[in-house]
Amino acid sequence: MDRRQLIKYMGYGAGSLLAAPLFSCSSNVNPTSTPGYLNGFSNTFSNDPKQANLEWFKAAKFGMFIHYGLYSLLGRGEWVQIKEKIPVLEYQKLKDRFTAEKFDADFITDLALQAEMKYINITTRHHDSFCLWNTKTTDFNSVNSPARRDLVEELATACDKKGLGLSLYFSHGRDWRHPHAANNDKWGGHARPLYDPQEQYYKYGKEHDLNIYIEYMHEQLRELLTNYGTIANIWLDGHAVPKSGQTELFRMEETYDLIRKLQPQTLISYKTGYLGTEDFYAPEIHWLQNRPEVTKQMLESGKHIEICAHIAGWGYTKKHDGKHPGVNAILDKLKVAKEHNNGNLLLNLAPRPNGEFDKQDIASLQQVGEYIRKHGF
Repeated sequence: MDRRQLIKYMGYGAGSLLAAPLFSCSSNVNPTSTPGYLNGFSNTFSNDPKQANLEWFKAAKFGMFIHYGLYSLLGRGEWVQIKEKIPVLEYQKLKDRFTAEKFDADFITDLALQAEMKYINITTRHHDSFCLWNTKTTDFNSVNSPARRDLVEELATACDKKGLGLSLYFSHGRDWRHPHAANNDKWGGHARPLYDPQEQYYKYGKEHDLNIYIEYMHEQLRELLTNYGTIANIWLDGHAVPKSGQTELFRMEETYDLIRKLQPQTLISYKTGYLGTEDFYAPEIHWLQNRPEVTKQMLESGKHIEICAHIAGWGYTKKHDGKHPGVNAILDKLKVAKEHNNGNLLLNLAPRPNGEFDKQDIASLQQVGEYIRKHGF
């Protein structure tokens, strides 16, 4: 596929892209200097950056997850589009209400430090396909919204300044907007909302080409791994879709090779894994009880485990306001992570529509930090 064809399918406003290289920016990653978050591992980094990153990650214990996007505006969770079968073009209108006026990267990183967290993971693009960075692949992004902001850049700058690792969540297997993403006719795992009649925005049959979607993803990953400094890990999601069909059609080995070529030290996770070459497992906390065979496999693999859990929903859920579990619930989750191969806890916070954190969660995390400084993990 030539560049013009690629842009035709990726861009919504592609004319401006044809006048300049698709990626004219250069990487700001300096492989000869130790990133701030790896300062304690500089000796290892100089000889083996990947090993240094892995050693740091194992020692990190605690990270902050942030689910934020257009779904936050509705306050009914990050799966609202699929659960309520909101048509693509109707859902798209939410972009015109996205202001993120209270999203404060300095406050977020300060809170992470107060809680003794060592890294932050943000949803760069969730299943609804809205991007929180200045991507040239689509105008469905935060810079092209009333916010006019690149939230990934702001968080990357703050993390670098304060010695926190930056991890990037990226919805790989599941996309409810892109015309050529996996459709329900060949794929399960909630590939698309169950629209009736079918969504005209999508491509079907002979017009549908999954490879166009894969190239689109690769261009987005190239941006994220080129423009935002050293990335601690890439956290892929949407695992149930590739697993529901011919997994090889998703060309995941190429995806992993691209990530490792652009930033060799970056760790890759994809929930409980596909190729066996993932650097760590990233199960959701409830899987540990519901999927005993998978849990046994993870524990016996020798790979590090990062358990992800939320306080009161992944995406902002208004009905939980004033009823968020407190410090003891978070400490219990840290204990579960420790019991599973001394793993990490990636704890999710769901910002409100304007980007601010829940006051209960702020107080809870500050108390967790006090506990850790007094008693350790």
